[in-house]
This record gives sequence, C-alpha cells and structure tokens, in this order.
Amino acid sequence: MDALQQVLDQPLLMLGGTPVTVGTIAVGVVILLVSIAISVLLQNAMSRALQRRKMGDEGTLAAMRRLVHYAVMLVGTGIALDTIGVNLGALFAAGAVFAVGLGFAMQNIAQNFVSGIILLIERTIKPGDILNVEGTVVRVIQLGVRSTLVRSRDDEDIIVPNSVLVQSMVKNFTLRDALYRIRVTVGVVYRSNMAEVHRLLRDTADQLSWRVRSLEPRVFLKEFGDSSVNFEVSVWINDPWDAPAARSKLHQAVWDALEQAGVTIAFPQLDVHFDGPIEESFRALATA
Repeated sequence: MDALQQVLDQPLLMLGGTPVTVGTIAVGVVILLVSIAISVLLQNAMSRALQRRKMGDEGTLAAMRRLVHYAVMLVGTGIALDTIGVNLGALFAAGAVFAVGLGFAMQNIAQNFVSGIILLIERTIKPGDILNVEGTVVRVIQLGVRSTLVRSRDDEDIIVPNSVLVQSMVKNFTLRDALYRIRVTVGVVYRSNMAEVHRLLRDTADQLSWRVRSLEPRVFLKEFGDSSVNFEVSVWINDPWDAPAARSKLHQAVWDALEQAGVTIAFPQLDVHFDGPIEESFRALATA
C-alpha cells in the first residue's frame, strides 16, 4: 500500500504552486467517467418520462438529450479540472480577452444555440410540421440545437439556422391542426349571368370529394376587372403539403363546370376606336 501511495503522490508538474500528481489525475479521470455515466442515466430517465407523457418526438428528444449531456459534462469537466489543481478562476481571468474575442466571433453560433433551446421549450415547431419560411413551404425533418433540417416540396434538404425560425415571421400550417384553405380565381365575361355563375361555382366546390366536408366552400365576387368579373372559390383540405395538387384539381373542376354550362372564361381584350376620317381612309383602301 505504501508503494501505491507513493506512486499516487508522485508529482508530475506544478500548476500555480499546486502539484499535479498521479492520484489527482486519476481522480479527475474517474470524475469524467462518472459524469458520462450520470449523463447517460439522466438522458434515459428524461426520455422515458417525456415518452410516457407523450411530450416529445424523435428529433426533440435527441436535441434535449444533447443539451443534458453538454450540461452534465460541463459541470463534470469543471470539477475534474479543479480536482487536478487547475485554478478555474485564474484560467477564466487569463482568458478573458480571448473569450471576448471568441464571443464576438461565435455570436451567430450562440444566437442559434439559444434559439434552439427556445424552440425546444416552446414546442411551437416540431419534426413533421409544415412551415412557410421566408416564402418557401417546407416540412421539418429534424430539429437540432443549432439548426433545423427541413425539406422543400422539390425534395431539397435545407438547413435553416434556428435564429431564423425564432426571429422572423414563420407560418406553421400544422401547429394546432392540419386544415388548410386553398383558393383559385376565375374571371368570366361581363355578359354572363352572375347569379348563375356564383351558383355554379358553389355547387362545383361543394361536390368535391376530397375537400373537408365539415367546412363549407366559399365563393366570392372578388372584383370587376378590365376584361372580366373575377370570382374567388375556396375550399379546405387537411394536408397543407398537398396544396399544389389540390389547387390544380380545383382549377380543373372549375374549368369543366364553366365549359359544360357554356360560360365564357374571359381573357384580356382591347377595343380600338378610330375617328371618322381615319375610318373613311380604311374603307377607301379596302375598296381600292
């Protein structure tokens, strides 16, 4: 035992007047290993608790597990360094200038990291949600601590910094439910029977089998255009991701209904009127 104690007490170097021995290094390593074990236990316990309460999905749980691991390892590493003999206070003071410069350089990373924590706590955005981010409709694939992986309708994977999701206006089409309203606009000529057109569009939208039956379709006379009277037809669907295909089906249904009823869909027209002398000149040229 005396020989082992002498080995453990053998100084290897001096840190600020404090000897670093084999024993203190061994204790520091043990503390790190214990920290890893505690981290694993806490992660598993948190995952089980959240899954029992149905409060987390795969992406959210993975991000929260990483946060717990970082927190435990940060505390464990600090305790291990203090045990070895590293003066953390002096170390932080000596590196203050470097830390300030590093802080400015890592400002965006820290901002995205904090934004990721906010998203995890608020849970306003979750994997599987359909969002409109800066004009692009995307589906959330994985919610990370620094960034979020999303996929567009063109099957493009996009990495979005979490600060964009927190600081900009984002539409979440599936936050409370998956209901989504699609609209199409159609213009008919001015000589049309507007009451008949309104009824026809209403019946056409009402007969769509794929719309949400609990919500009535709506038809509005939207405006009097230069060459047409414009109507807006809208129905509800329960899958925002399928909106382009549903809008195409609604366009086709409106086209077929108006064509079968003999209603003319207007297109831009321009009437040109000539003064009397000019008309006489054209007539003379035609008969010459």
